Amino acid sequence: MGAVQCSFLMTRLLGGIVLLFLGRLSYPLISDATLIQFGKSLYEGGKNFVEEVKESNNSTSTPKTLSEKVSITSVKSIWKCPECTSEEKYVLEQLQQKTNIKDRNSLATIMGNIQQESKFIPNICEGGARVPYDRCHRGGYGIIQWTTENRYRGLGNFANRYNCDPSALDCQTRYMISESVFVKTLPSFEKSGYSVSYYMKPAYRWLGWGIKGKREIYSHQYTNKLVLS
Repeated sequence: MGAVQCSFLMTRLLGGIVLLFLGRLSYPLISDATLIQFGKSLYEGGKNFVEEVKESNNSTSTPKTLSEKVSITSVKSIWKCPECTSEEKYVLEQLQQKTNIKDRNSLATIMGNIQQESKFIPNICEGGARVPYDRCHRGGYGIIQWTTENRYRGLGNFANRYNCDPSALDCQTRYMISESVFVKTLPSFEKSGYSVSYYMKPAYRWLGWGIKGKREIYSHQYTNKLVLS
């Protein structure tokens, strides 16, 4: 019972006692049993009122059980690729987690270019050899074939700084997304509502390929594979 309800009940009880006393003084002929019955009715009336207030408060402000509480969870839709390999799925997931890229064609264009460069094989050296990072001595290396000395060494420096394997997919994906060249083109990739052809322009500024190959075809193929989930 709350403090307010208890105070109300005590007030009713004291009021009943006072009325009994005044009743005895004013009406000496009334029997004690009658006065007691009158006081009891006052007390019971106050008690019933308090119980009604308590029940009303419980029904309007406090859920009866935990299961009655409604849990509202914000669900964020992301692009997924059910038909893709585990390597492709990982890169797609990281691109959406670490950037604000929302457009399917934009994501598909990035994926298509990585497919052209390396087929998502992280330890591939230009020409097809599968070797660790420090044994690729010419050409590009990794998922986007880092070729120039600065970009190639940048991968190694990143791996040393963050204690990850420069030959591994997770390390290369982290480096790719944080590399300054990609960050500069990111605003274009984060725009929505454009075609694959449009996103191929920032893709070229990012990768600077010598041979275009099938990268745009691959990009359109990814567009058809991606589903919003």
